Amino acid sequence: MTALDTPAAVRRAAMDLLARREHGRVELERKLRKRGASDELIHAELDRLTEDGLLSEARYLEAFINARARSGHGPARIREELTQRGLPRGDVEQALRDSPFDWASQLQEVWQRKFGGERPLDAKARAKHMRFLVYRGYAPEQVARLLSGRLND
Repeated sequence: MTALDTPAAVRRAAMDLLARREHGRVELERKLRKRGASDELIHAELDRLTEDGLLSEARYLEAFINARARSGHGPARIREELTQRGLPRGDVEQALRDSPFDWASQLQEVWQRKFGGERPLDAKARAKHMRFLVYRGYAPEQVARLLSGRLND
């Protein structure tokens, strides 16, 4: 692997990464730094990519939320993952609000797929359903309403 010691090399490496999928700025910085680029070159080239519209946090947020939500993850889990990736909490909250997902119906679909829509009959089964759905990123009170048959109340 060649060293990323010129602006052109840093830009090319960044564009190669962006061609595969959207990245957040912090994530791209980390990957370029790992490949040996200096912070000065990274910041300058990422600023240029942002100005050129090739690097967009908004696009990254939208793509990430869509991918995770389609795989059955709820807003709490997605929020946590994006925050860990260095995205500002306010931007993450706004992107989740703007997302087209109906989290309640998605919660129901995830539960239906995992448990066949069978309400838990005892406390142990209920706890299992709760643990799974909360881990997936759905609010405990929303899960409790689903399991008691009052999700849309």
